[in-house]
Amino acid sequence: MNVHEYQAKEVLARFGVPVPPGEVAETPEQAREIAERLGGKVVVKAQVHAGGRGKAGGVKLADGPAEAEEKARQILGMTLVTPQTGPQGKLVRKVYVTKAVDIEHEYYLSVLVDRANACLTIMASAEGGVEIEKVAAESPEKIVRLSVSPVAGFSPYLARRIGFSLGLAPDQVKQFTKLLGGIVRCFTETDASLVEINPMIRTPGGEIIALDAKISFDDNALFRHPDIAEMRDIHEEDPLEVEAGEAGLNYIRLDGTVGCMVNGAGLAMATMDIIDQHGARPANFLDVGGGASKESVTAAFRILLRDPDVKAILVNIFGGIVRCDRVAEGIIAAAKDVEIGVPLVVRLQGTNHEEARKMLEASGLSLIVAEELDEAARKVVEAAKGGAR
Repeated sequence: MNVHEYQAKEVLARFGVPVPPGEVAETPEQAREIAERLGGKVVVKAQVHAGGRGKAGGVKLADGPAEAEEKARQILGMTLVTPQTGPQGKLVRKVYVTKAVDIEHEYYLSVLVDRANACLTIMASAEGGVEIEKVAAESPEKIVRLSVSPVAGFSPYLARRIGFSLGLAPDQVKQFTKLLGGIVRCFTETDASLVEINPMIRTPGGEIIALDAKISFDDNALFRHPDIAEMRDIHEEDPLEVEAGEAGLNYIRLDGTVGCMVNGAGLAMATMDIIDQHGARPANFLDVGGGASKESVTAAFRILLRDPDVKAILVNIFGGIVRCDRVAEGIIAAAKDVEIGVPLVVRLQGTNHEEARKMLEASGLSLIVAEELDEAARKVVEAAKGGAR
């Protein structure tokens, strides 16, 4: 689960990470009031779950309360388009008004899960800011990486090594050590999967501050953190993914034309791969789970068909825990409730698959039956290329 910048900073501040003071506003008038409380220059920042806001016009400097109100009025309600939002962009519903800070130098800092080595990895660079992706692509040697042993854990000496590698002075390394220690504690104690500070800055006075922040939390651990779970903003999520979650389905929207309904994450990934091999792109990842029912299959069809890019659907079920005849019942019931206006390819194998096939044949539904996965993928790709809504 991702959170907004202002929420990330609230969480980091609990662990002693220095951040500039600021408050969130939903109206231009609120932005003016916050600027009055902060005093001096402020920065008005669009709050969306995407980077690159500054280049897209979502971050503006204001000299005082009146200008803060004006800048907030310009940003609120705009559709912010960045490389991370895609061409559709994101609607700005909130702005973060924070005290402006003089910057002498920008750095990059992050803590993330290194799954390959089963540990945490700290990444840092003396060339942070808006061009960090370019630095990573063209000058990867400028990024420092250190692993944190799951046995030994984090130690201040790791922070000192990174701090000196960034060119910080001894008194600044001391500040950095405290800051990084707070970030690592935040990461582990909140079950985060990523904490990114870009930029971390050095002020002309030598202070080390987290100027921007991004945190992603492990969805599977949110039950341990109800306060963090309350930070979820469903407006920042795909509506179909939200609806699927409410129906108990694991669904991720993609950019292809073949809708996939599969049981089991591994089978779903294999299905997506073989669709790609046959020359089309999957429109989604959708795992109906081991307990697929008529209700969940019907809900899955509704969600798949609400994606206008879907030109054909492949139902690929292996009957283990879930019986194929139960899935067939769901398909038949869904066809009565939902108008399936695209070609439908069905492959059912496993428990009661013969009974399921007979049920589908007797239903009178217009569908294409396949025995093998390769056959099913080939047929659905052909149908998607020639199919129409």
